[in-house]
Amino acid sequence: MSITLGSGPLTIADVVRVARDGEQVVLAPEAWERIRHCRAMLERKTDAHEIMYGVNTGIGELSNVVLTDEQVKQFQRYLIYNHASGIGEPCPIEHVRAAMLSRVAVHAHGHSGGRPEITDTYVRMLNAGVTPVACAKGSVGACGDLAPLSQIALSLMGEGEAFHRGERLPTRVALERAGIPVPGLKARDGLAAINGSNLITGIACLLLHDAERWLGQAEIACAMALEALLANMKPYEPRLHELRGFRGAMTSAANLRAITAGSELRSGALQVKVQDAYSMRSSPQVIGAARDLCAFTRRQAEIELNGVADNPIFLPDQDLVLTGANFQGTPVSLPLDSFGAALTMVCVLSERRLNRLLHPALSVGLPAFLTRGAGMYSGLMLSQYTAGMLVVEQKTLSSPAFVQSIPAAADQEDFVSMGMNSALKTRQILDNAYGVLGIEFIAAAQALDFRNLKVGRGTSAAHAAVREVVAHLDEDRSLYPDHNAMAQAVRADRILAAVEAAIGPLRSSWDE
Repeated sequence: MSITLGSGPLTIADVVRVARDGEQVVLAPEAWERIRHCRAMLERKTDAHEIMYGVNTGIGELSNVVLTDEQVKQFQRYLIYNHASGIGEPCPIEHVRAAMLSRVAVHAHGHSGGRPEITDTYVRMLNAGVTPVACAKGSVGACGDLAPLSQIALSLMGEGEAFHRGERLPTRVALERAGIPVPGLKARDGLAAINGSNLITGIACLLLHDAERWLGQAEIACAMALEALLANMKPYEPRLHELRGFRGAMTSAANLRAITAGSELRSGALQVKVQDAYSMRSSPQVIGAARDLCAFTRRQAEIELNGVADNPIFLPDQDLVLTGANFQGTPVSLPLDSFGAALTMVCVLSERRLNRLLHPALSVGLPAFLTRGAGMYSGLMLSQYTAGMLVVEQKTLSSPAFVQSIPAAADQEDFVSMGMNSALKTRQILDNAYGVLGIEFIAAAQALDFRNLKVGRGTSAAHAAVREVVAHLDEDRSLYPDHNAMAQAVRADRILAAVEAAIGPLRSSWDE
């Protein structure tokens, strides 16, 4: 199997297959033809000395500086050197691969003007597993992800470093081992490689893929807690949510009903409260709102994946060159940033249910801190401390980056998206979310152990999956191994897989 670019839409699932699973990439014949057609137009205009931004002019505030023929030959090299200016640890390999795929998809439209050899080199690198080293920090997400994409573009000159078969090597060595020739840079090639927010987009795609599965597990943890707390199940009935009309809430409520199907609580035979606390009965509305934002963010990311994010943009059929700001990261980074805050919101809800499970005045008869030996033992008391710390860090990270513009380039770039900040902090929010949810799973499973209750088929499957990772807490023990093991199980979608094996697939944020 392979992913074909240039003949149909590219999806988030495609990005995951290439970035993580090493799926091969090919360009459709018509895409190669479009790239060659566009390059021919650029070369005609260059030969005619027509002024084109970033081809025979400087960039940014220096765009009014016209370059000589000799300078044009050297300019792209210096452009990449100057912009390879990031800092910090390397991006994860999967992030760089996702960015490269996104950049190749832009080229496939035939409006970027780079030589076919540039696109071909990136395709061959993806297929051979040669991944440039690119620092995670340095992009302001406006004139593209210039710093990290320039580190990637160093490979086009055989420079920089790359990962290949588990080694970090000089790029030239990695390319030689993979049998990939160095194409070098000619007019326009460098700017065509870097002028888009492709790293932000690639990270967004991977985060959305993971977060969608996390939301399903958030609903599973919620269902377990609801059953352990002997919840009134009327707030999850379909008609209630249909009357309001939000798709996310209807999806979330449907999942909660599916997970708890077969529960004694659903039969009406047990006496329950007339109304539960908001952290219980508001769960479909809150998780559903995050689902709605997830769906919107996904649409934005896939539009960007399939669009022409570059500057300038060449229209060979009209013999026209357009300059603008299609590199601007805001259309993806704003919803991604907001979605990070939505994940925090769902974690706040999770921590509040955890509180009810542990609090003897709120837990409907469960032992204090879910231990029979309260006083001698503290049970899961300190688990809430850990969850609280993680949630507070998430809240701190949820301050939006998209309003934090700091002008650059002598005020030529006087508004920037700061989209890389959005991507990196949303990733950290999701990393914390695995731990928060893992702790709720531990507490909910412990609580169900104390109930003489027939639970739903999905809840039962989730409980069994938790017990495969973490044993019942009979007496106090060090909890950090349990926390870490459960967080990793959530990250690996183990609870989701167990539940879906028992009851079938849960509904997703983008089900039509």
